[in-house]
Amino acid sequence: MTDVSFHPLFLSMKVAGIATLIVFVAGVGTAFWLGRRSFPGKSVIESLFLLPLVLPPTVVGFGLLVLFGKNGWIGRLLAEWFDVQVVFTWIGAVIASVVVSFPLMYQAAAAAFQTLDEKLEQAARTMGASEWRVFWTISFPLAWPGILAGLVLSFARALGEFGATLMIAGYIPGKTDTLPIAIYFAAEAGQMEKATIWVVIIVALGFSAMMWLNWWGRKNMRRFSRQDE
Repeated sequence: MTDVSFHPLFLSMKVAGIATLIVFVAGVGTAFWLGRRSFPGKSVIESLFLLPLVLPPTVVGFGLLVLFGKNGWIGRLLAEWFDVQVVFTWIGAVIASVVVSFPLMYQAAAAAFQTLDEKLEQAARTMGASEWRVFWTISFPLAWPGILAGLVLSFARALGEFGATLMIAGYIPGKTDTLPIAIYFAAEAGQMEKATIWVVIIVALGFSAMMWLNWWGRKNMRRFSRQDE
């Protein structure tokens, strides 16, 4: 019987959970702010946000390694000011997951906010509601279905991140061995039974997330159809 440590599973859930929380706040806030503004260079900024979707994960990881390594300007500042090291730590895995999953959250939130009826927001403003209250009582609740879809997709993407994570966090058993990395090195070492166990777990997690998202989406479509009638 293969001896399987559950550390990769716990670490992956921890990394994906933290990364999803970060991209939720950053993605929703950025999408709402940019969606209400028009300025020169906006398309350039949005293209930069979406760039990790089309770049090979190793390229993203290399960029993070340059920025957060010992000689990188961010890595050097973190080491000097906060005595924090990112490379070859689980923090590096979180950063990699944030970068690759942020575009999914941003796209979903931006699309959700674009479908809102601005007349509802304007009506609330004419009644004296602050922008903060308009966001939390009108904009966010109405956009929530799209945001939730982006949230689930971002979590699934963060859970399955491999290339960028391997570049910046490496493979240190018991420290940076997330599920995808553990699968790769188990297969490379010929430990096919262990790799199969991890594959089954990560496929089950991803499949469950997609099944729930599809069920929830169909449920809400039926509810909205009944309201239209």
